[in-house]
Amino acid sequence: MSENFGSPGHIQPLSIGNVVSAAVRLYRSHLKSYLNLAAIAHLWVLVPIYGWAKYAAISGLISRLAFGELLYQPESVKSARSHVDSRLWSFLRVGFQVGLSLVLVYFGLAIVGGTIAFLLGLVLGVILGSSGAIVAGILAAIVVVVILVLGLTWFYSRWIVAEVPLAVEENINGGESVARSWELTKASVFRIQGVVLVAFLVTLPIVFVFNYIPSLFLLRLEQGTAIYSLVYFISWIGSLVGGVFVMPFWQALKAVLYFDLRSRREGLGLQLRQPPL
Repeated sequence: MSENFGSPGHIQPLSIGNVVSAAVRLYRSHLKSYLNLAAIAHLWVLVPIYGWAKYAAISGLISRLAFGELLYQPESVKSARSHVDSRLWSFLRVGFQVGLSLVLVYFGLAIVGGTIAFLLGLVLGVILGSSGAIVAGILAAIVVVVILVLGLTWFYSRWIVAEVPLAVEENINGGESVARSWELTKASVFRIQGVVLVAFLVTLPIVFVFNYIPSLFLLRLEQGTAIYSLVYFISWIGSLVGGVFVMPFWQALKAVLYFDLRSRREGLGLQLRQPPL
C-alpha cells in the first residue's frame, strides 16, 4: 500500500477519500482470499441460526485479516479463523443487537419524520391553500426522506465497527464490542457518514447490476407463473453474488476506520512495527 498507515506520524484522521481508497487497495490486493471467504459466508446464510452466526464470524474474520495488513502483521486465514470461531455466538449477538437497534431507530425516525411532515403540510396547506397541496406533499415527503437517511446513517456510523473489536481485541464480549464502537466513533460521526455515503456510491454499480436489474424484470411478470419463479430464482442468486463481491469491501472499510479511530484516540500507530523495506 502506498500510504504508510503504521507510521508514528499518523495522528490526523484519514480523509473520506483516503479511507475508501485504502479499503479498495486492501480488497484488490487480497481479492481471491476475501472473495472465497465471502462466498462461504453467503452459503452459510442459508442455514438458520448457526449459519447466520458463521456469516457474522466470517465478516469479522475478513476485518481481522485486513486489520493485520494495516498493522504490517499479516495473519494466515487459519490462525485468524481460530480466533473468531471461538467467539462465534458473540458475533451473532453483535449482528442481532445492531440490526435490532437500527430497526428500532428506523421506526422512531419514521414517527418523528411523519409528525414533522404532517405539521409542515398542515401549515403550508393553511398558507398556500388547496392550490399548494401538491407542493406541501412534496416538501413533506422530502423532509421524511432526509430525516430517515441522515438519522439512519448517523446511528449506523456509530455502530459501523461494532464487530471489529470483537474480531481483533482480547478479553472482550459482544456487548462490549458494540459499546466500543459507540465510544470510538463519538467524535468522528459526521466524517464516517461521509465515508458511508462514498462507499455506498462505490458499491452501487455492483448492487444495481446484481440486485436491482434482475428485480426489475419481476415487475412485468405475473406472480405464480413458471417464468416468474425462474426469474425470481435468478434474481435471488444474483443478490447472493452481489453480496459476495460487496461484503469484503465493507469489511475492509471497517478495518481501516477502526485502525484510524484507534490510531488517533489511543496512539495505536505509535506501537506498530515499521513495514518491511
